[in-house]
Amino acid sequence: MFTGIIESAAEVTELRKENTNLHITLRSSLTTELKIDQSVAHNGVCLTVVSIQDDKYTVTAIEETLNKTNIGRLKVGDIVNMERAMIMGARLDGHIVQGHVDQTATCTEVLNKDGSWIFSFEYDSELHNVTIEKGSICINGVSLTVVDSKVNSFSVAIIPYTFNHTGFKTLSKGDIVNLEFDVIGKYVKRLMNL
Repeated sequence: MFTGIIESAAEVTELRKENTNLHITLRSSLTTELKIDQSVAHNGVCLTVVSIQDDKYTVTAIEETLNKTNIGRLKVGDIVNMERAMIMGARLDGHIVQGHVDQTATCTEVLNKDGSWIFSFEYDSELHNVTIEKGSICINGVSLTVVDSKVNSFSVAIIPYTFNHTGFKTLSKGDIVNLEFDVIGKYVKRLMNL
């Protein structure tokens, strides 16, 4: 379980295919604090640390993960948002994030508001996920508040700190992002459809 409050950026240093799996090696300032078998969110995707060497560590994405997220689009040199699992009893500064991506979305617009940014996204409504105004959404692992909710699109407002300390500073129109919709909202929607 995660909070959506990004701890660090990690740089992709190596990508290695093995059958249908993708082994991703990353460099992070937090590597020395990691341990093998630990869950770490990468752009909101919960992946298990399988090896550690010096300031680099490796995680493995299986075919299911590659099919449902943007992880398979990573290139060497890319920066990903990184968060270790939350500690029970600690503050929950973001919202409850499972690290289980529901689907991807496309960035449709980036507006510089002279001190903040508005990012807009469009997603496939056929998967029946929903957002609500002032509700929570997790984009590439970042816990954010929805400011404009429509049937298959929404926007979020980004403060300078979030822009400068996450992958939002490199996000452009046309980029694909991972979405994890609010877990409570997903359960309510499921119950309403029974």
